[in-house]
Amino acid sequence: PLDNSCINEYNEERMPGKVQQAIKQSKPFAAVETEAMLAIHLTSDRLASEGARMLRPWDISPAQYNVLRILRGAEPDGLTCGGIGERLIQHDPDITRLVDRLVKRGLVDRQRDEKDRRVVITRITRAGLDLLAQIDEPIEEFNRRRIGHLGPERLRALIELLEAVLNGPG
Repeated sequence: PLDNSCINEYNEERMPGKVQQAIKQSKPFAAVETEAMLAIHLTSDRLASEGARMLRPWDISPAQYNVLRILRGAEPDGLTCGGIGERLIQHDPDITRLVDRLVKRGLVDRQRDEKDRRVVITRITRAGLDLLAQIDEPIEEFNRRRIGHLGPERLRALIELLEAVLNGPG
C-alpha cells in the first residue's frame, strides 16, 4: 500500500515538471517513482526517434545498425543469431528476418559451421564495415549534441544511475 503522506509531500513540493508538461498530464504524479519511470520512457522514445531519423540517409534502421555494430565487435569470429540476440539493445523477436535484410544488402553474410552444420555464423562484410565507417562520426556527433552538454561528471553519474535501475530488484 502507498503511504499517502509521502505522495502529498512529494506533490506539494513540486511545480508541474517537464515530463508532466510533455505528456500534457494535468494531475500530479502519484509518486516520484512513477514520474522517474515516465521520464526514462519519454527520453528513450524521443532519442530513439531522433536516432532513427538520423539513420534514414543510409536507409538503415536502428535495429540493423545495432546488428552491424555487434557484428563488427565480434570480428573475425562472427555470431549466431542467438549470440546477436543476446547483445541487442532493443529485443527483436525475429532476428533471422532482420539479418536476412542485411544479407540482401550485402552488409553481412552467413556461413554454416564446418563442424556442426546446424550452426549458422553471421559476419559483417566489407560493405557493412564501410557503411559503419560512414555512420560512425555522425552518430558520435549526434551523441555529443544530445547529451554532451551534461559534461563527463554528470554523464558518469547518469550511467551509474541507469545501471542501478537495470541491476536493481525486478
